[in-house]
Amino acid sequence: MQEEDLDEVAACEARATAFAWSRQHFADSLAAGYACWLMRRDGELVGQAVVMNVLDEAHLLIISVALEWRRRGFARQLLAHLRSHAREVGVAQLFLEVRASNEAAIALYRTCGFEEVGRRKSYYPAPGGLREDALVLRCVP
Repeated sequence: MQEEDLDEVAACEARATAFAWSRQHFADSLAAGYACWLMRRDGELVGQAVVMNVLDEAHLLIISVALEWRRRGFARQLLAHLRSHAREVGVAQLFLEVRASNEAAIALYRTCGFEEVGRRKSYYPAPGGLREDALVLRCVP
């Protein structure tokens, strides 16, 4: 991901979820030196991910696939790439948070070797001004 990708990335993210990261979130991640990844197919943006590395741990801050590319295995491919890269740079543990209600994502993460290690109460914004718990998942890359 580069600065010139940010408008496209933010537009894709806004279509993908009700509580999307803004362009500024992605810009801040680039500026902080986080690992920011894009997945393209025939030049079209399929998905994006941002990973923050801290010592020998990594935190998957966001992974998303464009609505029109979902249910085709791209999230699994992107996740496999992120895990492979984490191994290459010496990451011992990879963490992420996922909405407790996101059954499809939780199932994907579990089949990719993630296990639940905690819960963050009222972590995510939810419709109607409510809050939703996040499950904290961990895997060895």
